[in-house]
Amino acid sequence: MSQSDTSNIQVLSSEVSQLRQELQLRDQLVQQLSQELFRLVKGNANFIPQRPEPERDLTQLQALREQLQAIEQQVAFYQEQITTRDTEIYQLRQTVQELTDRSRMLEQVVQELPQIYRRKFEERMAPVREKVASLQRENRQLQAELQSVSYRLALKTRHSSHSGIDLPNFSRPGTGQSNISTPQNA
Repeated sequence: MSQSDTSNIQVLSSEVSQLRQELQLRDQLVQQLSQELFRLVKGNANFIPQRPEPERDLTQLQALREQLQAIEQQVAFYQEQITTRDTEIYQLRQTVQELTDRSRMLEQVVQELPQIYRRKFEERMAPVREKVASLQRENRQLQAELQSVSYRLALKTRHSSHSGIDLPNFSRPGTGQSNISTPQNA
């Protein structure tokens, strides 16, 4: 939620509170006036309404009707404003709730990311580990075969060295021929 949305909510809330206070104040004044009027009429036992003059009464009645109509218009205006503000507040609260839910979801995803990466890494590493293990087995097998061949070759070499050493034949100097022969493997 942006800073402007928060300030709008605060402004709207304060205006709604102010309008409600004004309505309460008007209600209290109307209540006080009606109580005062009732007290005056009840307290004055000799109060006998005089025969009012019809023209003056009509003028006062018209003025009272106009005042009442003006007050009713104000009340309707304030109620409309309150309804509008209440709707805006409700919508903003819904938006705040949606954003809060989304924020929580994103926080959860962020917290789960290391586990997801570990799992994916393990999934990728499993074939590599299997290949390394296979290569190590093959390497051990080849080393064992190499040792076996080396051992057999060593035995063969020992066997042929006990039977006599074949030395190469070199030609005599001055004959022009070089007859170098190497020992033959048996």
